[in-house]
Amino acid sequence: MTEVAKTHAGDERPLAELRGIRKSFGTLEVLKGIDFDIPAGRVTALIGPSGSGKTTVLRSLNALDLPDAGTVRIDETTVDFATLRRGRHGHAVGDSSRQVARLRSHSGMVFQQHNLFGHRTVLENITEGPVLVQGIGRSEAEATGRDLLAKVGLADQADKYPHQLSGGQQQRVGIARALALRPSLLLFDEPTSALDPELVGEVLGVMRQLADEGRTMLVVTHEMLFARDVADQVLFMDGGVVVESGRPADVIDHPQQARTQTFLRRVLDPLHG
Repeated sequence: MTEVAKTHAGDERPLAELRGIRKSFGTLEVLKGIDFDIPAGRVTALIGPSGSGKTTVLRSLNALDLPDAGTVRIDETTVDFATLRRGRHGHAVGDSSRQVARLRSHSGMVFQQHNLFGHRTVLENITEGPVLVQGIGRSEAEATGRDLLAKVGLADQADKYPHQLSGGQQQRVGIARALALRPSLLLFDEPTSALDPELVGEVLGVMRQLADEGRTMLVVTHEMLFARDVADQVLFMDGGVVVESGRPADVIDHPQQARTQTFLRRVLDPLHG
């Protein structure tokens, strides 16, 4: 797995781009035209209140949810969702299905609730994707899986089952599983929100290490200190739109928009009325 040196914003073409992304569930319009870039080798933090559309942005990027309109590009793969061929249940079909699969292959996702297979060992959870999806030999996948477990501090947990691990350990297995697919873009959906407070640090520590290696990451998070200290850019979402974006010091410490100011006061000072 190649480690990418950090680059300065603007030095190269963004790794990923979202343009005009719209998504509705029934009559509820969740995304109302999302536009932003994800620079290569950088960390982008996506913050905002619950229900603002942050998770739907992540799921649109890896096509777990298919937007109604707009385009997503990751690496050299671009999907125009307005022209996508869909079956009766809304799934992509034919050539469109293959196009969506190519887009999805560029990213790895770490979910809020771990989503590990309870009947498989830790190592099996990590190797299943590379073996079944990418056709990698099992011995190679297992060797890579053990290396990744060592990377996230779980080298001695390979043969255990998820229920034998703490929540923080399970989430670190989830990170190793995402890395095993060798994605160019890592997506994190509030990876610490389901953890006990004392376990949050071990997950954020692994994510900080990945950031230091120059991994390209999009992180939906309520951890404002992590966003301020680790992210290269912060986007604040509310009501299905990006309200404000910029450097962490600008958005978190000196927000310009009234809605951003109100949200941050409430997050950073829970007793604020």
